[in-house]
Amino acid sequence: MSTTTPVRIRRQLDEAEGYLMLEMPRYALRILESRSDWPLMTFEANFLKGEALRCLNRNREALACLEAAAALRPDDVAVALAQGWCYKRTNRLAQAVDALERARRQEPDNALIHYNLACYWSLAANAPKALEELAAALQLKPEMRRMIAEEGDFDFLRGDSAFERLVKDATPSI
Repeated sequence: MSTTTPVRIRRQLDEAEGYLMLEMPRYALRILESRSDWPLMTFEANFLKGEALRCLNRNREALACLEAAAALRPDDVAVALAQGWCYKRTNRLAQAVDALERARRQEPDNALIHYNLACYWSLAANAPKALEELAAALQLKPEMRRMIAEEGDFDFLRGDSAFERLVKDATPSI
């Protein structure tokens, strides 16, 4: 059997994904870098390699893979979230916001997307948008409230009365 059969390729990608799930990104990356191409599985290989690099805090390298994956599947929410993470950490905040806005259009009821958008808008010093997104996140998933105290991204909002009310309210509204 040829080493490039679809079944063999799928198995290798499944193995790489398994290593990522076990928080062993170096092993995943070793598999993903073992071949120069991934016929029929280009999206999956780029996404998984991007995730492995992201887990290793190699965010600039991860973005190249994630951008390739996004070009193949522009509506993939997991890719957009990973891109947002990497863009933020490479000081490309506008692109982080754009990636998460794209994800929000696909999954408007995803609390994590709203929460991350709130973080990015806060970092961009846009209090109204940050508060709007944070309110949406907390409305969808109130237990996220406990993450806020240690979230440095919200430092810009600390002391803002609307932010303080939102954090304390049982049913947030602004």
